[in-house]
Amino acid sequence: MFLKLPIMGPVIQKIVVARFARTLGTLLQSGVPILDSIEIVAKSAGNVIVEEGLMYARDRISEGRNLADPLGEMKVFPGMVVQMVAVGEQTGALDQMLSKIADFYEEETDVAVAAMTSLIEPVMMVVVGSLVGVVLVAMYLPIFSLAGNIKG
Repeated sequence: MFLKLPIMGPVIQKIVVARFARTLGTLLQSGVPILDSIEIVAKSAGNVIVEEGLMYARDRISEGRNLADPLGEMKVFPGMVVQMVAVGEQTGALDQMLSKIADFYEEETDVAVAAMTSLIEPVMMVVVGSLVGVVLVAMYLPIFSLAGNIKG
């Protein structure tokens, strides 16, 4: 559900991709076997859909398939990520490729959050200004009605 949200969905997807790539790349670079690494990454994904997809990918890898094909079937990871994982597998530098993916998507996340923050600031100013206006009217309206009653 969170991945389908209009504004937050793409940001959440970028966070998920960056977390996946950084964790898997670090585990592979440390010498952890790929099946164990994917299981660890699935448990730390923070998203049920991604966790189920990664466990599906783990099952396909244990059958002898590569990692890129099940990732492409998940529809959570962008095509660029799938292609870069495929290239990393073919060249034998999957951990380095995952680190590059993580760097890219962490930067994309930072840019998206900064853009959302700059859009939220004017909205917050209007909301705070409206609340101040309502409080002022609520305070002065009884005073004005009391003054009107005294003259009348």
